[in-house]
Amino acid sequence: MSPLLAQVLREIEQLNPEEQLEVISHATELVKRQTVTHKKPQRKWLDIAGNAPYPLVGEEGQEWLTRTRGEAQQHRDRLLESKDED
Repeated sequence: MSPLLAQVLREIEQLNPEEQLEVISHATELVKRQTVTHKKPQRKWLDIAGNAPYPLVGEEGQEWLTRTRGEAQQHRDRLLESKDED
C-alpha cells in the first residue's frame, strides 16, 4: 500500500459516517468516469460490411449452403442408421 493511500484511509476513518458515504460516492463516480472513457467503442455491423473479400473462403455462398446442408443430412442419415441397428 502506498504511503498516500494509507494516509487517505486514516483520514477517512476520522470522518463521520455521512462523510464516509460521501467519499465512497465520490470515488465510485470517479472510477465510473475513468472506466467509461477507457472502454473500446463498440463496432456496428455496418462499419465492417463489405470489407471481406468475395468469396470469403473461396466458395460462393449458394455452393457453401448446398454443401453444408448435404453434409448435415448425411450426418442425420448416419445417426438414424445406427439407431436402426441397435
